[in-house]
Amino acid sequence: MDDHRVAADAPTDSEASTRAEAGEVRRFWGRLGLPGLVDVHTHFMPDRVLNKVWEYFDGLGPLTGGLQWPITYRKEEAERADLLREFGVRAFTAMVYPHKPGMARWLNGWAADFARRTPDCLHTATLYPEPGVEVYVREAVEAGARVFKAHVQVGAYDPADELLQPAWGLLAEAGIPVVIHCGSGPAPGKHTGPEPIARVLARHPRLRLVVAHLGMPEYEEFFGLAERYGEVRLDTTMAFTDFSEGFMPFPRRALPRLAGLGDRVLLGSDFPNVPYPYVDQLHALERLDLGEDWLRAVCHDNAAVLFGL
Repeated sequence: MDDHRVAADAPTDSEASTRAEAGEVRRFWGRLGLPGLVDVHTHFMPDRVLNKVWEYFDGLGPLTGGLQWPITYRKEEAERADLLREFGVRAFTAMVYPHKPGMARWLNGWAADFARRTPDCLHTATLYPEPGVEVYVREAVEAGARVFKAHVQVGAYDPADELLQPAWGLLAEAGIPVVIHCGSGPAPGKHTGPEPIARVLARHPRLRLVVAHLGMPEYEEFFGLAERYGEVRLDTTMAFTDFSEGFMPFPRRALPRLAGLGDRVLLGSDFPNVPYPYVDQLHALERLDLGEDWLRAVCHDNAAVLFGL
């Protein structure tokens, strides 16, 4: 036997850990009889942008709520995509978002190229309240964008800004979902909370807003908007995990309402920017004890229907 060959082929500790976690994730969805997962809230960005995001988390920036936030999956782009595939994630997103004018169109160009070279990524685009927003949103739609990302907290803009109204109307007409971080967690922004979103929906009731993080911490207020507007959805990103429960706990009295919205709740994770293993999000959903039908819908079926997978 070639001992040197055996040693060379032996997996590293990191590889073994990845395989173990991938096996745990696959067992989760396998027990549910699913073909895999659909994760509507994952971040792929230009390297220099993502590195800036990671630096912000490392530096305990104010929008992180001052929390220690180690990035669990600080890997190269190709490694991150391959890891999601190892987990059995059938489709994922490239949640890009601008923090200033003049940035969104460039991000959309990058995201379109990423989608072309990453077939299992849902072509993602973004927007910002600025002159010309309707033009580049239309360009992205015509180029095949399937989901948009809006970040009210980081962008520090009012989602009901008049500059955005034509773009919201266009996206409502096209039926393209918009994953929007509009809740006040982990730290409030100038325009976060349910009131600005209520004003958007009053003008565009068919807009397919997907409220990120279940609207954390204004869970119940955003549930109310979802109950009022049939196209409003919510994603589970970071909700119910031990990390989030430690500072923005979900009110248990709202569990029946969450169960009732089961056809409009979508799995989100915030991969790779989470301070815990990916599987923690899945176990947190399982611990709610809302039943396997609810889990199947949330972890796969709702998104599969929404995106025609």
